[in-house]
Amino acid sequence: MHLPTHSLCVMAVVMTIWWSRVDAYFLVIDAHAEECFFDKVSTGTKLGLTFEVVEGGFLDIDVKITGPDNKVIHSEERASSGKYTFAAHMDGNYLYCFGNKMSTMTPKVVMFSMDVGDAPKTEEQLKAQDANHNK
Repeated sequence: MHLPTHSLCVMAVVMTIWWSRVDAYFLVIDAHAEECFFDKVSTGTKLGLTFEVVEGGFLDIDVKITGPDNKVIHSEERASSGKYTFAAHMDGNYLYCFGNKMSTMTPKVVMFSMDVGDAPKTEEQLKAQDANHNK
């Protein structure tokens, strides 16, 4: 049985993710398409988007992260891979989109993960924690 090199690479990445228990997703984005996802978080929560184009064309994709106020937090065009970390500036949905609108025929396969940290503790939670420490 002979498999193409790109198939072997994709299988190796899948096996690595499976064995190391990394929470990542694979996504196929057709030519002229855009796929978006969101996470609802509280102010101060840390988020980290990591992505890599693993198959298709020139291995490039457009990436955009938008806050709940519709302001663009981060934007890249024709990126092959990347990592961007930020803290939520307000409560709400943070949208991250992968766009393949520049491609005329070729779909892209993107591996990505969005790591969402714990929400920062409120003042009441901190007071309760301090009260428990003094006992």
